Amino acid sequence: MTVVNNGGTHLSGPVLVIGTGLLGTSIGLGLRRRGIDVVLSDISPSTQAVAQDIGAGRAIAEAGPDFAPELVVVAAPPDVTGTLVLDALATYPAAVVVDIASVKDAVLAEVRKQSDDAALSRYVGTHPMAGREKSGPVAARAELFTSMPWVICAAAESAPQSVRIAEALAIDLGAVVARMSPEEHDQSVAVISHLPQVLSSLLASRLQDTPAHALSLAGNGLRDVTRIAASDPRLWVQILSANAGRLVEILYGVREDLNRLIGTLENPLGEGARLDMAQLMSEGNIGQARIPGKHGTPPEAFAKLTVLVDDVPGQIARLLTEIGDTGINLEDLRLEHSPERQVGMAEVSVLPGKRHELTDFLTSRGWKVVQ
Repeated sequence: MTVVNNGGTHLSGPVLVIGTGLLGTSIGLGLRRRGIDVVLSDISPSTQAVAQDIGAGRAIAEAGPDFAPELVVVAAPPDVTGTLVLDALATYPAAVVVDIASVKDAVLAEVRKQSDDAALSRYVGTHPMAGREKSGPVAARAELFTSMPWVICAAAESAPQSVRIAEALAIDLGAVVARMSPEEHDQSVAVISHLPQVLSSLLASRLQDTPAHALSLAGNGLRDVTRIAASDPRLWVQILSANAGRLVEILYGVREDLNRLIGTLENPLGEGARLDMAQLMSEGNIGQARIPGKHGTPPEAFAKLTVLVDDVPGQIARLLTEIGDTGINLEDLRLEHSPERQVGMAEVSVLPGKRHELTDFLTSRGWKVVQ
C-alpha cells in the first residue's frame, strides 16, 4: 500500500453524485463546503430531495442538456455499482468516473468486461474507509471523511489524470489517500471490515433471548463488540456476497480456533487446558496490539486514568476544560456509564510522564480519580 499526500490538488467541478445515501450525501456536503458545484441523482426522488434540502447539491433535472461534469461519483449499493459506472462512462464521455463501493475486484471485472480501453482509462475504483451505523441522507456529515483512509484502486487501464482526479476528490474531503490494487484491497477489507461485521452480528444474535435483567449488567465490552451489529443487513448481504471467497478463507481459520477452544472448555481441568486458554488469549493480545492507535502509535503507548463524572449537564465539558487548563494533551477519551447510578466514568489517556501530574491536578479540583 502506498500513502499519497498531494495537498495541492483539488477539483474544479462540477461533480455528479449518483446515489444520495449516507456516503453520497456526505460527499456532496463536503464538496459544497469547499465551494464545488455538486449535482445529485438518485433513483429515489424522496431520498434525493432530502439530500438537496440539507444542502448536498442541486438536482440533476436542473443541470440542463449540456451538463458535462468533471467527475462522476457512483455512490450506490455494490450490486448495481458496475451497471451505474458503465452508464456514467457512456453518458459523460469527458468525465472521470469513480465508485466508492466497499468491494473493488468484482466491480472492475464487470466494467472491464463491457468497456473498451478508452472508457476504462476514465474509470477509477475507490473506497473511503468511513461510515456510520446509521444510514440515509439524514445521517450524512460533511466531515465524515476527515482524516479517514480513502483507498484508490486504479486499474491497469486507468489514465494518470483520472487517478489524480480521484485522489483530488479524497483530498478535498479531508481524507488520507492510499493506493492498493483491487485484489489487495478486497483481501484487506475481508479481515479488517467484513470479518468484524460478521462476528459482531453473530455475537449480537446470541442476545435475542437473553433476559433483560442479564443485559442490564452489560458494560462497554459488550457494547464495543456489538456496536457494528446495528448495520444495514441489506447492504451487508451485497458486500458479503461480493467478497465471499476471501472472507470464507478467513472464517475457516476462525472455525479452527473455535473448535480448539470448544475442545479445551469441554475439559477445562484437563492436562494443558489452561495453557491452551492462556495461549489463545495471548494470541488475541498480540493481534490487538498491532492495531494502530493515535498517529499510528500502539495503544499501550499512553497511560490511562479514570475520572468519575456526575451524570448532569456540563460535567464532561468542565472536565475537558480543566484538563486543557493544565496544558497536558488529551490523547484519547472513552466514556462509560453506570447502569445503576447517575454517574459516568471517563477514561482519559495521556503520555505516561503526565499521568501523576494530571491526577494531582484533577484531585485538587475536586474530581475523584480512580487509581
